[in-house]
Amino acid sequence: MNPPNMEHGFFPDEVVLQILSRLSIKDLFRSKSVCKLWYRLTSDKYFIQLHNQVSVKNSMVLVEVSESSESKPSLIFVDKLRGVYEKFSLDLIKDRVKVRASCNGLLCCSSIPDKGVYYVCNPMTREYKLLPKTRERPLTRFYPDGEATLVGLACDLSMQKFNVVLAGYHRTFGHRPERTFICLVFDSESSKWRKFVSLQDDYFTHMNRNQVVYVNGLLHWLTGSCTCVLVLDLNCDMWRKLSLPEEVCFGTGSRVHLLESDGYLSVIQISEAWMTIWVLKDYEKEEWLVVDRVSLRCIRGMVPGIFPISQTGQYVFLATHRQVLMYHRDSRVWKDMYSVENSSTLPLWFSAHAFRSTLFSCL
Repeated sequence: MNPPNMEHGFFPDEVVLQILSRLSIKDLFRSKSVCKLWYRLTSDKYFIQLHNQVSVKNSMVLVEVSESSESKPSLIFVDKLRGVYEKFSLDLIKDRVKVRASCNGLLCCSSIPDKGVYYVCNPMTREYKLLPKTRERPLTRFYPDGEATLVGLACDLSMQKFNVVLAGYHRTFGHRPERTFICLVFDSESSKWRKFVSLQDDYFTHMNRNQVVYVNGLLHWLTGSCTCVLVLDLNCDMWRKLSLPEEVCFGTGSRVHLLESDGYLSVIQISEAWMTIWVLKDYEKEEWLVVDRVSLRCIRGMVPGIFPISQTGQYVFLATHRQVLMYHRDSRVWKDMYSVENSSTLPLWFSAHAFRSTLFSCL
C-alpha cells in the first residue's frame, strides 16, 4: 500500500482508513460510492485486515427468530450501543437452514431438509459457500439423530482461512453405538474434507454444542458433565481435555457456560444468587482466575431461564426465553437490549450465538 498522503483531501489516507474502519459493514458499502479514493482505500487488503481488527472487538449476539411457525427465521443482531443493530434473512441461501456455529463473522449452517448438507456464509457481506459432501459411507451415520453431535467453525482472520468440524459418535446400521468418535474437518484452502477417529465417552447438552469457542487456534466444547473442556487441535488433528476450576467441577446447584472473553477462554457459573466469571489466564498451566462476581438479586425471577451468550471484559450478553439482556461490568447496570414480540419463537437462548461483524470472505 502507498504511504499516506494528502493529495486527494484534507486528511492523510491513514486517517481516512481509521475513520472508515469504524463504520458498520452496511455503511462501509455505501461509502464506496462516495468517491474513487474511498472505493480504492476500502478495497485494499490492508484496510480489510484493519476493519476486521477493529470490528472483532465488538462482540454481539445473533438470534434466530420466526414471525410464524411456518416462516423462514430471520437473524437479529444485537450490539452494546444500538440494541437491535440489524435484521437479516438467510434467503441468499436457497435452502431452509439453521445456524450451527459462529466464528469471526462467518456462520456455519446446516440444511434442515437435507441432512449432511452444510453452508458457510457471511450474513453481512451476503456471501455463502456450499460445502462439498463428505465421503462417509451411507451405512454409517451419526448417533443419535443422524446429525453431527458437535459442529465447529474455526476462522483465522490473519490467514483468511476457515475450517468446519463435524464430530460425533457413529454406529453402523443395525448396531448399537460405540465409543468411536469420528471427526470430519473441512479445509477452505484445499476445499476438501479429512477424517480422523478417536475414542470418547463424553456427552453434550444443547447449550454445550451451541457454545463452541475458538481461542488460541483451538476449538473448545464444554462436556455435559461440566467437569472438563474438550479441545480440538486442528494443526495435529488431536483431541485433549482441559481441566475446569475445582469450584466449578464440584459446585452444586449451578449451571456452567463456556464463552470467549477478549481472546481468552472463559467460564461463567450461574447459581441462584450469583454469576461468577472465570478466565483462563495461563493456558499451558491451566490456571483459572475469577475476574468478576455479580449479584443476580435484581433479576432474581429470570435466573432459572437465563443463559450467557457473549461477553467482553466490559459487558456480558445474556438471553432468556424472550429477552436479550446486557450487564455492564464497570457500572454494574443491567439493560434490556431486545424483546421478542411473537410468541411462536423458540426461547431465544435456544438459537442464540456470539457474533462479530467482519469482512471475512468465505469464497
